[in-house]
Amino acid sequence: MTSFEPACLPTALGSLPFVDPAEACRLMTQSFPAIPAWPQLPKRTYLENMYVQFGEGLPGSVVGDERIYVNSYQIDASLEALYTAYLAENIDIGAISPTFAAGLACFLGMKEEVVDCTAVKGQITGPISLGLQVTDQARRPILYDDVLADALVKHLQLKARWQERELRKLCPQTIIFLDEPYLSSIGSAYVALREEQVMACLAEVLEGISGLKGLHCCGNTDWGLLLNLPIDIVSFDAYNYAIPLSLYSDSLKPFLHRGGIIAWGIVPNTAEALARESTASLVDRLLAAMGLLVDKGISLDEIVERSLITPSCGLGTLSVEIATAVCAQTAAVSQHIQTRYRG
Repeated sequence: MTSFEPACLPTALGSLPFVDPAEACRLMTQSFPAIPAWPQLPKRTYLENMYVQFGEGLPGSVVGDERIYVNSYQIDASLEALYTAYLAENIDIGAISPTFAAGLACFLGMKEEVVDCTAVKGQITGPISLGLQVTDQARRPILYDDVLADALVKHLQLKARWQERELRKLCPQTIIFLDEPYLSSIGSAYVALREEQVMACLAEVLEGISGLKGLHCCGNTDWGLLLNLPIDIVSFDAYNYAIPLSLYSDSLKPFLHRGGIIAWGIVPNTAEALARESTASLVDRLLAAMGLLVDKGISLDEIVERSLITPSCGLGTLSVEIATAVCAQTAAVSQHIQTRYRG
């Protein structure tokens, strides 16, 4: 675990509704100067959809008609290239091109703008969500095919390692989140995956990340299971799911004690919810959420020291105006908490 203590600094979860990567990067660096994140831009092109963006270069992948799938009949050469690169630790094969991530390319050129930052944050779609969304030619999720699932995990580890290497050129302290919305479906009748498979896939991708490792799920999930993973940061929708997370206090206590960090997604990512809230009401809501853990015997000082403040989820589907307001509100909540508890 890490000695990194963010003390309720704010950061973002990734997606923004801009089509101009420079505008998106400016918002990130201005709203979150201590921990800026590179922006995913799904409205710029469908290639920046979170399920397409990190499928670039996946063996057998075919991108077209605003979807990505794997043709398992035309995979041998690219599969061999992937395993050769993986075994040789040639992470250049995991490069993320400007065509699929213009925000990342722009962000990597902003060394002067992030010179005083504490950390820089990146993100990658996790193997469970990507493996359930990307299908083979028969529309069967590739996570249900042992060969394709193993290739996916190694592909994503190389993507994460390449991204981390490039971000480290901006700042020595990096944070990489695995974005895993489909973890909220694990154990349901709709997802036929064993817990062992889920944990093994996640662990192998995380193994390739040497900086801070985060796991984000915007729905309800089995946090007790996931807190056993080698992660430094657990990121969740605190606006809607504070009570479910508090039920796992027995797992959160040792997680925090060994240096773990909670990223509280307290600022809602819908226009309707945001209109109902103010900085004061969101601070009250956050403190109430933290209080659920205090009631379970976790020190508020420890929680504050080992917390990040974020939006509840990505902002890519919103208007530019609302997304900008969410970022401003996230920074404001963070500032209020830091002033109140750290002087």
